[in-house]
Amino acid sequence: MDFTASDGLTIAYDDIAPADYERAILLVHGFASNRNEGWRRTGWYGAFERRRFRCIALDQRGHGQSGKSHDPESYARQRLARDVVELIDHLGINRVDLFGYSMGSRTAAQAALDAPERFSNLILGGVGHKLLEESPSSRGDVMAQAMLAEDPETITEPFLRSFRQFADEQGEDREALAAFTRVKNPPLDTAGFAGLPMPVLVVAGQRESNGDPERLAQAFADGRGVTIPGCDHFSAIPHALTKAAVFDFIDGVLDDPWAR
Repeated sequence: MDFTASDGLTIAYDDIAPADYERAILLVHGFASNRNEGWRRTGWYGAFERRRFRCIALDQRGHGQSGKSHDPESYARQRLARDVVELIDHLGINRVDLFGYSMGSRTAAQAALDAPERFSNLILGGVGHKLLEESPSSRGDVMAQAMLAEDPETITEPFLRSFRQFADEQGEDREALAAFTRVKNPPLDTAGFAGLPMPVLVVAGQRESNGDPERLAQAFADGRGVTIPGCDHFSAIPHALTKAAVFDFIDGVLDDPWAR
């Protein structure tokens, strides 16, 4: 399925709704991923289906089956966040739980800041306290160069090479991804995190390169941080303990000893 965003770009999405669902959740994948790779293959669709959730997941613009622009200005973070809100408007839903992973956590955080009344819970995965710090302005250009390199073997930094390999495996439009990384976004309004009314879960692997999830959780008025033992950025998302943390958080029973 798809809908047309207010700037004319097409946004692809899945909407899996059991007949007797009681609540809905919207999933926002990370950079160079897509809804199928980020959520279906990692077992989240099945997990939400078993819990009788209405599960909605979009391909962020520039990714998967959504429209792709080679203009960096098409990928401003507030534009990505607007896609999230416009999707739930398109579906006629008033409030959802919102779950972002990695770069999708930035989109989710921006959407929560822009329209807090639309989200019952906010879940930020694959991020930590470095989200509170401004990223180096050169980082996007370096990632763009990795995406556009003719030979991926020339990419010397393992982090950049892993994303290039991931993009190639998914058959993504690397020019669109390069444009995506080159947009000059202002820093997130992290001071506004304390004013968000919804409960917030920050969950990441023990070896997460983006910092400590508990330190980020402390920036929210009602935040909880969970570290998944033995996991890195990529292995945390499909892990059973990540799913347990998310469902315990939604159920309001996040009190396992390993979660603190």
